[in-house]
Amino acid sequence: MHRKQAAPQRIDYTDRAYWNGIIKMSLSKFFILSVLRRRPMYGYEVAREVENSTAGCCSPTEGTIYPVLREFEQGGYVTVRAETVSGRERKIYALTKKGRKAFSVAADAWVEVYSFVRASSEVPD
Repeated sequence: MHRKQAAPQRIDYTDRAYWNGIIKMSLSKFFILSVLRRRPMYGYEVAREVENSTAGCCSPTEGTIYPVLREFEQGGYVTVRAETVSGRERKIYALTKKGRKAFSVAADAWVEVYSFVRASSEVPD
């Protein structure tokens, strides 16, 4: 029995929503590291701080925030400790020295990319 494969979805590169999605996906990890530089936080708090600090530009959901935090924990970029608040256990995430280094490297990379994006957008059509 042969199954017919679905045709690949075409991407509209003129659609700003496409580019916004790509940029936001890329920046989520950066902004998670950024807010954790301020202080340790639990997952939901990290998501809200990212959303607030980016004026809503980057709004990670539970489906995206927790896999990233797990990835950071497994890589040694954050530590996790349990804390009970009002009878509920929360995982508190804190940036490690390696996590601070990762943020610094990411910030430098984004600044460099931004300068190239800025320069290329100034070229007349």
